[in-house]
Amino acid sequence: MAERSFAPTAPVLVLETDSGSTVMTPGRDYHVGRDPLSDVVIDDARVSWHHAVLRPEADHWTLADENSTNGTYTDGHRVQEWDVGPGTVIRFGNPADGPRATLLDRPAPTREQGRPSAVSLPARTSTFRQPTNVRPLPTRTVRIGRAADNDLVIDDLVVSRHHAELRALPEGDYEIADLGSHNGTYLNGAPVTGTAPIAPGDIVGIGHSAFCLVGDELQEYVDTGEISLEVQDLAVTVDRGAKTLLDHVSFPVGEKCLLAVVGPSGAGKSTLLNALTGQWPADHGTVLYDGRDLYRDYAELRQRIGLVPQDDILHAQLTVRSALSYAAELRFPQDTAKAERRARVDEVIHELGLQQRARQPVHSLSGGQRKRVSVALELLTKPSLLFLDEPTSGLDPGMDRSVMHMLRGLADDGRTVIVVTHSVLSLDVCDRLLVLAPGGRIAYYGPPEEALPYFGFEHWPEAFEAFEHDQDRDWAGDYRTSLFQQQYIADATAQPRRPRTDPVVVGRPPRPRGRGAQLGTLIRRYAAALGADRTFLVIMIALPFVMGAMARALAGGKLTQETAMNALLILCVGGVLTGAANAVRELVKERVIYQRERAVGLSRSAYLMSKVVVLGTITVLQAVVLTLVALLGVDLNAPRGEGVLMPPLVEISVAVALLAFTAMMLGLVVSALVRKEEVTMPLLVLLAIVQVVFCGALLKLHGVPGLEQLSWLVPSRWALGAMAGTVELSRIVPGDLTGDPLFEHSAGVWLFNIAMLLVLSVVFGFLVSRLLRRREPVVMRK
Repeated sequence: MAERSFAPTAPVLVLETDSGSTVMTPGRDYHVGRDPLSDVVIDDARVSWHHAVLRPEADHWTLADENSTNGTYTDGHRVQEWDVGPGTVIRFGNPADGPRATLLDRPAPTREQGRPSAVSLPARTSTFRQPTNVRPLPTRTVRIGRAADNDLVIDDLVVSRHHAELRALPEGDYEIADLGSHNGTYLNGAPVTGTAPIAPGDIVGIGHSAFCLVGDELQEYVDTGEISLEVQDLAVTVDRGAKTLLDHVSFPVGEKCLLAVVGPSGAGKSTLLNALTGQWPADHGTVLYDGRDLYRDYAELRQRIGLVPQDDILHAQLTVRSALSYAAELRFPQDTAKAERRARVDEVIHELGLQQRARQPVHSLSGGQRKRVSVALELLTKPSLLFLDEPTSGLDPGMDRSVMHMLRGLADDGRTVIVVTHSVLSLDVCDRLLVLAPGGRIAYYGPPEEALPYFGFEHWPEAFEAFEHDQDRDWAGDYRTSLFQQQYIADATAQPRRPRTDPVVVGRPPRPRGRGAQLGTLIRRYAAALGADRTFLVIMIALPFVMGAMARALAGGKLTQETAMNALLILCVGGVLTGAANAVRELVKERVIYQRERAVGLSRSAYLMSKVVVLGTITVLQAVVLTLVALLGVDLNAPRGEGVLMPPLVEISVAVALLAFTAMMLGLVVSALVRKEEVTMPLLVLLAIVQVVFCGALLKLHGVPGLEQLSWLVPSRWALGAMAGTVELSRIVPGDLTGDPLFEHSAGVWLFNIAMLLVLSVVFGFLVSRLLRRREPVVMRK
């Protein structure tokens, strides 16, 4: 066998400083500086923000100075670039007494350690700067979870009671196994399905915790919320690059920072928000969540991002406590005890000052209070990064300031908060201000109080008018050459930006787990919301009685040649209106809620099935009531007093119930298709007219090319055929219309009509699912 040859690689070294040691593995650079986001942080005034970098070469390491002010030294000599290895002593800032670092050989692995000690530490960001807990490497299987009987207990409600296992394998290897957890186990940001081997440098993410095997230790790092965000060169274009929405935007956001984003309409504020949250990733660029690529690790990090859209993400009919409780059921593992969920809900209610409003329906709250409830909903899972889109829109100045002070408090409590706003009344409470110019370019980034003097205006309306009228001015170019850009972006950036050569790929979220539990929660929440809507209840109860009474008046005591067709037609119209009216608003009015919940793990199929189950039950009951009111006690004049397979009243009830159910599914299609709730009522009227025209009661459809084929898509066509077959309408009302083959009094034809209603229901359900997918965040369309 031929001998295999390998290219030499740089050795694994340990860099020791006064603040600790860093294991350096080939495959990446290690940055040294005063910046807290550096791989090696040296807190000394003589050290530059970005001082030096250690790079792996073919078979050695190179030390390169990054134009530091006071220099980098080895053997007493200042160096710009120098080959280094074990035993090299480096001084930063002063050759005699500057901070010292020593390069050492990696300790040789021992059999007792169970695995080699050379693995790379996670990036030394706020989340991973110092391990929260350090344990010896296990020599057996270790179970990880929230319950007290685990070997490694994580006190985090997004973690399942028995979440995962870290398994020690022969020859000192390890693997991680997910135990069917609710929110997933992640390896380097990607979800683990089943088991996955752990290689040197891998990071295992469980809830807000991350684990890394370092030497003979198992190190745990907990995301406490004090994280930074770095935006690098984000660009978004549409129309195949013809129109730019974001033009290479870059800026840093520090820990516990409140950043406001303002700008005129069309400046790309919403586009930026979507790119930063990972819902609609940028075409180019990188978003670093505390040093981690948000797009690459989105599957794991999405649980740590809170988003409050401009529209309320709440069911207005529910009370504050009920809305938060149902949200907690959906976002926490299904094995979370009710008392645990209640305690967390009480905690966020207290944190947002909503104790006096907890039992009030959401619709009865003021605009500012509703926004607080939306924020409370996002805080349930303790996100480290909170985004808000126009939270003060429509609020009076007092409420505006109250909401902004609330956000200031949330940032001070240990979160990074970014708010997109049109209001400039309370920018003084923010740490940083980002002003976007038309075309998605940065016109200013820095302290809010320095923005107007920088632009040369006294008031914000003047500045926004200038953006609108002075379109020839290069706002972004002026800022790029300013001291503000150097001070607040260039000098504050964690690492020198490197052009991204790989395409933007977003980590695929795992498939939702516990669909059955989600379905149960969604059904209860939806039923509670409908039950609290008195207008809906009145209409729901009254409609079948009104339509049934109309049909009864037409039918009289017996179906005759004069009354039969009209009575059956009214039943068709009543069934269609009953089903479609129930559903035509239900998806569009909840679109914002669905989009947000889908982004954090809601199952599309569970959501759709909750609508089908609740609305379907109501619709079928209404249809049965409609039919009984219309026909109970009426002589249906069926042949020999019998239906095709069952008593005539039962068969007609089945046909009307299936018609109403199919119309409900068609109503869901319309609701998923439209953009605004206001257009649903005109479409409902149009839908009812189409059902009347193409049911076969007014026009001859059989044998008419085009019309006949089009009528196959109309549910009332098949329902009328089934009812007409039950009463043998052709015998009661002889003529061309009633000679339709679908009206035949036979078991085969009746069953075919019923089957077609079922087929249309399934087809409409599939269309609804596809339309829901189109409305979802891009990253969830998997």
